[in-house]
Amino acid sequence: MIVKKDIRLLDRKELDLIVSQNGWKRFRADQLWQWLWKKNKREFAEMKNLPGDMIDYLSAHYDLVPLKVDRQQISNDGTIKNRIYLSDGNLIETVLIPVPNDKRQTVCVSSQVGCSLSCSFCATGKMKRIRNLEAHEIYDQVVLANNQAQTHYDQVLTNIVYMGMGEPLLNYKNVLKSIDLITSPEGLGMSPRRITVSTVGLEKMIRKLADDEVKFNLAISLHAANDEKRSSIMPINDQNNLASLMSALDYFYSLTKNRISYEYIALRDFNDGLEDAKELLSHCKRFPVKVNIIEYNTITGVDFEKANENKVDAFAEFLTKNGVMATVRRSRGKDIDAACGQLANKE
Repeated sequence: MIVKKDIRLLDRKELDLIVSQNGWKRFRADQLWQWLWKKNKREFAEMKNLPGDMIDYLSAHYDLVPLKVDRQQISNDGTIKNRIYLSDGNLIETVLIPVPNDKRQTVCVSSQVGCSLSCSFCATGKMKRIRNLEAHEIYDQVVLANNQAQTHYDQVLTNIVYMGMGEPLLNYKNVLKSIDLITSPEGLGMSPRRITVSTVGLEKMIRKLADDEVKFNLAISLHAANDEKRSSIMPINDQNNLASLMSALDYFYSLTKNRISYEYIALRDFNDGLEDAKELLSHCKRFPVKVNIIEYNTITGVDFEKANENKVDAFAEFLTKNGVMATVRRSRGKDIDAACGQLANKE
């Protein structure tokens, strides 16, 4: 009995070898690659320009397993959350975020099933990390969102954020492979400047991103500007404190000149005061940075509350007056638990 492997786990050289070993002409590998990654077909029988014996061989030896949307919810603000079954029965969530009165369509993709970092303000952090996603499982979330953007809003996907379930830099190889496929002319052909990868701030991996000369944008889930507060809500800060994080970001920016942003969830009476803003400002002068101040979204079993809007606006105004680009982001998709920090399979 043949144990089938998903053909999208193979790289281009491996596909070339399959074509060569079976005596097919070399251009058949080009055709197959296009069907898999540019035309996004998920049935070998749909690959119309491949010869019959090739389709028969591929069908007998390989699988093409698409993502299966188990549940779809549409928010009052147009946000679409998808609960997705993977081939092994695990579940992830993917969110399409349309921007009102704008042509932007952003997808928030997951990179892991669950998460191991246990950030206290995040629903995914309450789950266990089960496994990393494969590159094609990340890629297919983007394809899904692009199809939904066209179907529901008659627009194509414009932006991708790796801010869903999991820590992207703990799935480094597959995340970067997925971005290579998304940005390749033989894939979706999107600009890396339209892609943002969000991390809690893993010093070693940020330095690796710099050494690998990545072209996408980097977002840091900062959420507090001193080690005591940050460690109390983000245990990873004990091993990757702010000094080591800032040193790694200095290195990243010096090599790539890529845009860096800080994500900062405003928590009532915890990190939303003027002193907190002053501490944050000290981390904004080393290299150009944008601060996204995010309203907290309620999570069952967590005691944090959303910061007062007047305090948040004053916080942002202080940063702006001191030369820092700061934006207050009002959450979208809250009514379907699709907002920042809310992604988790409740069932």
